[in-house]
Amino acid sequence: MPAKSQAKSDPHPIPAGLSRSQLLELYYWMALTRALEERLVSLHRQGRVVGGLFRSLGQEADAVGSAYALDRSRGDILSPLIRNLGSMLVQGATPLEVLRQYMAKAESPTRGRELNIHFNDLGRGFLGQISPLGDMVPVMAGVTLSFRMAGQARVGMVYVGDGAMSTGAFHEGMSLVAAQRLPLVVICENNGFAYSTPHHRQTAVAELKTKALAYGIPGVTADGNDVLAVYEVSRAAVDRARSGGGPTLVELITFRRRGHAEHDNQSYMPPGLIEEWEKRDPIDQYKSRLTASAWATTPELLQVDERVAGELDAAVAQCEDEAQPGADTALAGVLASPASAEIEWYRRPRG
Repeated sequence: MPAKSQAKSDPHPIPAGLSRSQLLELYYWMALTRALEERLVSLHRQGRVVGGLFRSLGQEADAVGSAYALDRSRGDILSPLIRNLGSMLVQGATPLEVLRQYMAKAESPTRGRELNIHFNDLGRGFLGQISPLGDMVPVMAGVTLSFRMAGQARVGMVYVGDGAMSTGAFHEGMSLVAAQRLPLVVICENNGFAYSTPHHRQTAVAELKTKALAYGIPGVTADGNDVLAVYEVSRAAVDRARSGGGPTLVELITFRRRGHAEHDNQSYMPPGLIEEWEKRDPIDQYKSRLTASAWATTPELLQVDERVAGELDAAVAQCEDEAQPGADTALAGVLASPASAEIEWYRRPRG
């Protein structure tokens, strides 16, 4: 996103050269992310969400602030994880698409075949994720290598969790990215738990950014619950990558206040930890900073909230009664012969 300078007379200068309108955009994307997930929780409890539901409660600033540092007009691409819905919304994914995905609607981007945010649109700048942790790092290494070979000043961004940084795929991808000095920004969301395994039980490294030393690239840390800090550190990494400086590992310190998915009761969490992080809620903190610094007014923020609610009302109303895919479409788009057939054709005796 292009930065806009502030007037010198402003008693509360905005960090990173952002404008007031951009500050409101950041709030909109975070508010939309949370509200959309809350709608999905309601639908999940009604049995209308098919499969699991993965939330980013408490981590919205990570996805939004980092993705906002990319430039869609220049063809930048990111690869999200299941808790990076906000990054996809910033890149152009719509609430309607996300709702259709989770509800397995025939009109969803994957035609009801793949759930949650496992979908792809390179034209809008997001590459569908692969569930095995760390695997998108080597994939995005290849994507950004193609940028280099084509002589394009484009940047890639890939998200990993603290647990993914202990996988072989992460190491292999980082080795290639670093050796080739590829224009890739690696965002590590360190939320303290690899599913249910606490940080200290799955790695001896106190700060995950220090793993960058093994690859000979910069490693930086920021408060993942401060959207402006996330944007600022991500923007510096993006600018460095675009100018030929190579990759950066960005560690964002945050916390997920819900389980790995809605079925996870978080029984492994130490008492009081969730409540402690609730006091550092990224949206609440950002709203307070906006009004305290006179960067936005309470009515302006309420107007954004009303906009979000209206957009979600319209999206839910449009898709809630849509059909799921018919059984006769099960073979479309897969390697099968015949490409379409009668239901249960495989049960017939061969020959």
